[in-house]
Parts: sequence; C-alpha cells; structure tokens
Amino acid sequence: MPTLLARKPAAPPSPTPPAPEPPLPPPRPWDDPRARALATVVAAASLGGLAALVFPRGPVTTASALTLLALGLAIGLAAGALLRSRWAMLLAALGFAAAFELRWIPLESPVLDPPRFDTAYGILAALLGRGFFFLVAIVPMLVGVALGAAYARGRPERVSAWRWARRVLTAAATLGVAALAVALALPASTPPVPGGLAALEQIELGGEEQWISVRGASPDNPVLLYLSGGPGQTDMPQVRAWWRDFEEDFTIVNWDELGVGKSYPALGPGEEVTLDRIVSDAIELAEKMRDRFGQDKIYLVGESWGSFLGVLVARERPDLFHAYVGSGQMVDILETDTRLYEDMLAYAERTGDEAAAERMRGYGPPPYDDPFANAYVMTYYEELAGEYDFLPYLEERAAEVNPGPWGIFGSEYTLVEKVNVLRGLVDYFTVVYPQAQGIDLREEASRLEVPVYLVQGRHELDARTDLARSWFAGLEAPRKRFEWFENAGHATAFEEFRRFHDLMTETVLAETYRR
Repeated sequence: MPTLLARKPAAPPSPTPPAPEPPLPPPRPWDDPRARALATVVAAASLGGLAALVFPRGPVTTASALTLLALGLAIGLAAGALLRSRWAMLLAALGFAAAFELRWIPLESPVLDPPRFDTAYGILAALLGRGFFFLVAIVPMLVGVALGAAYARGRPERVSAWRWARRVLTAAATLGVAALAVALALPASTPPVPGGLAALEQIELGGEEQWISVRGASPDNPVLLYLSGGPGQTDMPQVRAWWRDFEEDFTIVNWDELGVGKSYPALGPGEEVTLDRIVSDAIELAEKMRDRFGQDKIYLVGESWGSFLGVLVARERPDLFHAYVGSGQMVDILETDTRLYEDMLAYAERTGDEAAAERMRGYGPPPYDDPFANAYVMTYYEELAGEYDFLPYLEERAAEVNPGPWGIFGSEYTLVEKVNVLRGLVDYFTVVYPQAQGIDLREEASRLEVPVYLVQGRHELDARTDLARSWFAGLEAPRKRFEWFENAGHATAFEEFRRFHDLMTETVLAETYRR
C-alpha cells in the first residue's frame, strides 16, 4: 500500500510592496488664509494710496466719484473671491480707507479733518467728507466682496432661509450701487430762457477752471455780475428762481468762486485761497463778460458776503461798472461778530439759556478760533432778529421752484456738486472768513468812484444794519442811494425780489445805464 506523504502547505506569496506615495507639493503661500488676508489688505491699501494721489480730496467730481465707485467694486470682487469670506469686507475697506486717511492729514479742511460730533455742523462736515467717501467707494467695495465670495464658494447643495435672505440683501445692495452710479452720472443743466441764452460754462480765472451760469433773454441787454453770500455760498438756483423777471432786462452772470459749489474741485490740495485772489478773479471775470457782450461797463450786485467782496472789487476797478448794488451789506465783519457775541450772551441771560451761554463763553470773543462758532451763532438768527412774515409771493415762488436748502435741489448741480455746495460752505468759509476780519470798509473804502445803491431789510440784525448805515453815511460816491425794504431781513434782494427788480429797472438802469 503506497505510503501517503503529507503535502506541505504552499508558501504564502510574498507581499507586493506598495507603490510609493507621490511627494506632496510644497506648501504655497496662497494656501494659508492668513497670507491671503495680508495680501488683501496690502493690495487694497496700495490701490487706495494710488487713488488718493490722483483724487486727494476724494470724490469731488463726477469722474472721480465714478472711478472710485468702480475701483471699490473691483477691489471688493477680488477680495471676496480670494478670501471666500465676507470678512474680506472689513480687511479691504480698512486698507483702502487708511490710505486716504493718511493723504488727508496735511490738508486743512474741516470736511476732511478728524470728525467732530459736538455740533450739528461738525456732524455735517463728517458726513460731507468721510460719509460721502464711504458711500461712493466703500459701499460698492462691500457689495463686491459679497458677490466675489458667493461666486468663489459656488452653489450650495441646500439653501437655507438665511442664505436666501443674504441673497436678497446682496441683490438689493447691488441694485443700490447701480442706481448710485446712474445718479452720479446724471449731468447738470439749467432750464432754457425762451429765445435767449441759458448756459452753464467753465471759464478760466487766475489759471483755474471755474464755473459760471449765464442767463438772459437778449445778449444786447446790460450785463449783471452777481456775487453770492457766505463766504462759500452758491446761488445759481436761487438767482434763477427769484430773479426770473430780471432775465428780460439783464444778462445775469452768476459765479461760483474758486472752492465754491461747482468750482469746489478747482481748489487743489494745499492751494491757498486769499481775499486778494478772489478780488482778482472777480475783476478778470468782469473784464471777460464786458468784452464778450460788447459792453463798456457792467453792473455789480453783491449779497451778504458778496456785498463785502463787491465793494473791494468796485474799489479796485471802478471803470468796469455802471454801478455797485449791495444787499445785506457787510462792512466790518469783526465788529459785527463781536456785537453778535454780546447779543448772544444777553439773549442767553434774558431767556435762561445756559447751554447757549456756556457754548459762547467756551468759544470766547471774536475772532473765533473754532470755525463752527459763526455757524452756531447763526442758528439763533430768528431769536436775535425777531420773527417776521415773508411776503406771499416769496412763499409762492419758493413752492413753485423749491431749490431746497442752499439750492442743493437745483438742476445746476450734479449729485457730486450738490455735496460740493455744502462742502464749499464749510471749507471756503473757514479759509476766507478770517482774512476779512481786519477790514473795515468805513476806513478801507470810504470813497468809491461808482454809483452805489444799498438795499437793507428792516428785519436785519442791528449788528449789520448799524454798520451799513454808518458806512453809507460817510461814503463819497458819484451817486448813492439807501433803500429800506420793510418785509425783508438779511437776504433783501431775494425776500422782496419784485421790489428789487423795480428798483434795478426803474431807478438804477434809468440813472446809470449808458451803452
């Protein structure tokens, strides 16, 4: 019987060695969220610095506002896509805004100075400067971040109610930015004068492009150059509204001075506006309008601050003007402010207004170091002058035209220029007003070689009226006339515009116009 041999079990197969793992790629900087965050801040700050060099005062023209809007949106899209997080909103905005903050430090501008919230005017200045910059540049950036982050993350498998809400908010914000861009791009215009001239024009004065409006039924009519109040005010819509009847008798030239209203962007960083420069620009404008319309002379009308400036202009170049007409005449600004300071303290004591008394004592007697002191005093105008009723036709015209506060609803201004109207009031006033503190027209302009007509409201502040009467009494001029307007305060030529029109056509033209 054969021997059965035990079969040796087969040896297990030797294991196949595993294939070597491919080497891991070296870490890239972009894989680190902190590196991406740092890159976002650096890029936003660099682009902000470049933009601040090109637009040192921020969005002060339509072109600069639209450029900053587009740049902010682009930065936001890139930051959102890079970080895939809405935290990029904070990083990009901080980097971009910080660059502008550094650029604004050397600029002397209440609008761009560190914000103050102790007065309404300080709050207004902050809104006009940083507030408008935030609206134009930072808000589009935040919207861009939201859009960029959403695109980078892709579509989620499940959409919660919260995600839907965020989508709706992002869509609404995107539409808002688009609407803002459209509003910024809308041009300015002035309504036509039937059969006549109605134009907004840039004109070079003192080497800078400044703005005027020109309106009139016939180029053959006498020319009237109007100087606005303030300093820093622009009155293009108001003159068009209240002096509509004048357009049949005059070609009205309304000028926005360097740094005011439509001419606000002409004020470059570090550029000094002096009273001598303003007088020189006014004379140059008068010469150009005289030559353009073929007139030997033109008329000069000044309202409030414009009346102070108008006297200085007429003193320098009487040969340019048929006559000077002052409304709400300013004579000695320092003495007026000093009397108003005393009137404010007396009013506070009489009425028990301790807050007003404390504020005025804090400012101290004029000349004020605080640029908002004068603005605070003017909030008490009605209390100091007394209330009075406007003429019905003034209220009817206001309801019909509705130029808005300081004329910002007027079609003469683009959206950016509407903001500039208010910025000019703050910045220009702060620079120019102190320069007039040492001038007393009773000494500096006791004689004018042009006919002089003053219109004064019965409800004007005594601190102004008394000085106007004193200056007029001692004034030597070829012809002079002082007219009381019973239903007016400071803005005499506007509050009783019908009577002022009659005075200009029936008296001033009749006595002085020689073509």
